[in-house]
Amino acid sequence: MTQDELLQLIGRAATEGRTELDLAGQGLTALPSQIGELTHLWQLDLRSNQLSVLPPEIGRLSTLKQLDLSSNRLSVLLPEIGQLTNLRQLNLRANQLSVLPPEIGRLTKLQQIDLSSNQLSALPPEIGQLANLQQLSLSSNRLSVLPPEIGQLTSLQQLSLRWNQLSALPPEIGQLTSLQQLSLNSNKLSTLPLEIGQLTSLHQLYLDNEQIEAPPPEILNEGTSSIVNYLRQQLEQGKDYIYEAKFLIVGEGGAGKTSLAHKIIDPSYELNSEEQSTEGIDVIRWTFNLRDGKPFQVNIWDFGGQEIYHATHQFFLTKRSLYVLLVDTRQDNTDLYYWLSIIELLSAESPVIIVKNEKQDRTCKINERQLRAEFISLKETLSTNLRDNRGLADIQEKIKQYIFNLPHIGTPLPKKWVDVRKALENDERDHISIKEYYEICKYNGFDRQEDRLQLSEYLHDLGVFLHFQNDPLLKKIIILKPEWSTTAVYKALDTREVRNNFGRFTRTQLDDIWSESQYIDLRDELLHLMMRFKLCYQIPGTIDQYIAPQLLEVEKPTYNWDDSQNLLLRYEYEFMPKGILTRFIVEMHKSIEDQTLVWKSGVVLTNGAARAEVIELYHNREIQIRVSGTRSKELLTIVSHEIDKINESYERIRVKKLIPCNCNICKENDPPQFFTLEVLNRFAQNEQEKIQCQSSFEMVNVRRLIQDTTSFYNRDAKPDRREFNSNIEISSPTRQKEELPVQTLPDAQKRRLALFNTLKGLPNTQFEQLIFMLDAPTSNVGNSSAPQGERVPKLLEWAKSDMGCGLEAVERAIAAINTKETGE
Repeated sequence: MTQDELLQLIGRAATEGRTELDLAGQGLTALPSQIGELTHLWQLDLRSNQLSVLPPEIGRLSTLKQLDLSSNRLSVLLPEIGQLTNLRQLNLRANQLSVLPPEIGRLTKLQQIDLSSNQLSALPPEIGQLANLQQLSLSSNRLSVLPPEIGQLTSLQQLSLRWNQLSALPPEIGQLTSLQQLSLNSNKLSTLPLEIGQLTSLHQLYLDNEQIEAPPPEILNEGTSSIVNYLRQQLEQGKDYIYEAKFLIVGEGGAGKTSLAHKIIDPSYELNSEEQSTEGIDVIRWTFNLRDGKPFQVNIWDFGGQEIYHATHQFFLTKRSLYVLLVDTRQDNTDLYYWLSIIELLSAESPVIIVKNEKQDRTCKINERQLRAEFISLKETLSTNLRDNRGLADIQEKIKQYIFNLPHIGTPLPKKWVDVRKALENDERDHISIKEYYEICKYNGFDRQEDRLQLSEYLHDLGVFLHFQNDPLLKKIIILKPEWSTTAVYKALDTREVRNNFGRFTRTQLDDIWSESQYIDLRDELLHLMMRFKLCYQIPGTIDQYIAPQLLEVEKPTYNWDDSQNLLLRYEYEFMPKGILTRFIVEMHKSIEDQTLVWKSGVVLTNGAARAEVIELYHNREIQIRVSGTRSKELLTIVSHEIDKINESYERIRVKKLIPCNCNICKENDPPQFFTLEVLNRFAQNEQEKIQCQSSFEMVNVRRLIQDTTSFYNRDAKPDRREFNSNIEISSPTRQKEELPVQTLPDAQKRRLALFNTLKGLPNTQFEQLIFMLDAPTSNVGNSSAPQGERVPKLLEWAKSDMGCGLEAVERAIAAINTKETGE
């Protein structure tokens, strides 16, 4: 728009007394002084121009309520901005502002101001005068500190401070009692002020959890309400410290783990050649004084090394712990790769020491340099002879050194938490009722139920005790000594009668196994715990008959299989933890064909119209799936979803999902060539319609490969396996062959699915345009280097959240891109 055209437009608008004027995207480099003649104007849109300064006459627009100056080149705001005293909305996003004038404080009717993507390094104290401000966006600036006057914005509901340089927040932030949403991610914060505990209206808090040291991660991972509640308690009670750590000794059975544990505590402990191998887990307390005299307690977890115990590693190999991997130098049976991999997978870089138990002074060569290059958590290798204590003192000192440096040591906690923890620590019982726990809390000053439950959740996450709050049966007890329950569980699994019966047992047998007084009153809870740990399941159609799949027969049963037109899928693991298939069998046990086609490394499932064979090839680190029948894709979708869910429970697992080629040659080949789903998704995202088969050299359709084998799962639209299973009646083979009703998606889920498919099909450049238009936070949707297939679900999840833009905005942005409304 030329200057003459602009003057004519302003003149007509003034003559007509217009209340709205849209000058967005007109290439304007300056505004004429005549802009001040628009005294009737309520709304002025100047976004996406090239304005570097505003004329002083802008201050004459005293009736203006909405002013949009986003995406310009403004480096300064004139004092006259303060004359716009009726302004409700001010958008200054994506300019070059380095300071705000004090006069900004005169805009006392302002409700929304967007100052994101500027160069602000400080805010004027006058910002606190905006008493009616409800939304304030300061993201993507250079703020290193906030003025204490920020606390005067008591009407503020949304505050975005992401992508700044804040290393601390002022305590006055606790005065923002109306605040509902607070974005703090991508700053330099390591702690949160206790005053955030006063923000009782806050329900969305965005943080970089891995960067925050206090509150502890167990609290951060529980979400906003948990964080606010924790900080409130610390603010009210003051703080105290628990000096306590978890130290786990792992390795093969018979390596001397129990002897090492006792020797660490008491070097004069006499070795017993008749000492029984640990069944399950023993926890031994080691207490010593710190240099300042404060007591420090180490809980030494001594793990049974037998393979039957490996299935529960995921529940007890915890983060923020110290690990010792014990090697018996007389035996060449320690799988260093397995133990170091499972620790790395589950413990989030907790330090590991290899200790060589050089029995009879036999040395053992370990390629420590190679292992440390592959496993960054491995700190060093030490040697000892437990018979004469050679090297033991050095091991003790090293253990103390690594324990002192664990990240949670010295973390401040609400004082009453520490009091209750000490009371529970001194309780000699194996378990207490939830009522007794509440009484202990009450005695120590806990009046709120939510505070008591938050503490139990924290101590459960730390592994101090077990309390499954969301389980209808187990929530009634607190297991103070986890080793008591695991010993009971393994006592059942390691009974000769159960093992000889290939994992099949009855409730009557369990009653005999748990006949001792310490178990007799909690048999139901212990059985339920076994089922919760996915160690067993009840055989459908039976009364009180169960199977522990890790004890099933090794030999594959005989059955027929139709090889024609099978759907295939494979999972390849970089490292495969033990127990994935047995967990899968427990999850899908109602669908086992005839309740007989199951063995230790495989299972055949049916939905009445299709069959799925799922086989684990552990030494190949692989799971193979093939499905046949008229409803094979539906069954494969459910099987794949369950395995994906198990894989996702391991935060750091690395696994490839492999899809078979469907070219004419591969359809006849056994096996066909496989493509990784990740590669296929990248091809689709980059609008590459074809990919070459390396067997036939044919070009095959990428989207058809994906669609033939996989289906998208929305978090709100997962297959209802309960309904799926309820249609199968094991005792009636004819019933199994009946066709199941086709499930349909509700309209809301269809809409999300359509959005997902549309977003996945956008070219990379358009998808990035969409992210920019929606101002979607990188912390929520991932940066541009992440695969688009991963970013799409995150984008939709963010859009639906309270901090997001809404699904309608996503749809509008897609439409704008498709119709070139973005101006490109």
